[in-house]
Amino acid sequence: MNYWLVKSEPFKYSWANLIADGRTFWDGVRNFQARNYLKSMKMGDKVLFYHSNEGLCVVGVAKIVKEHYPDPTDTEGKWVAVDIEPDFTLNNPVTLAQIKQTPELANIPLLKQMRLSVMPITQEEFDCIVAMGK
Repeated sequence: MNYWLVKSEPFKYSWANLIADGRTFWDGVRNFQARNYLKSMKMGDKVLFYHSNEGLCVVGVAKIVKEHYPDPTDTEGKWVAVDIEPDFTLNNPVTLAQIKQTPELANIPLLKQMRLSVMPITQEEFDCIVAMGK
């Protein structure tokens, strides 16, 4: 199993939207590195859902329920989407400030590539953030 972090601006698509919808396709990624990460996602992989711009925190855990396929919003044919479902909501959102202050998370890609919307994380980073959110 692999572990990921995806970022979304809450005013565009929030964790609450995912909970209400029950499932969504993760589309609109227009960065080649992020696209390649989407292509690497496998069924059952765990995903931290991060609110960017507003909130700046991890709010929940989702899972991959459909591997990559052509992004339906792409007219050029070079981008992909995956489907995700919510797994569980963190009792306490884990803020960017908390992540920055946690030595075990010093190398998390969120702190190294702030603008990337899809990124791999280690199982240890995933477990640390989930534990912080309980």
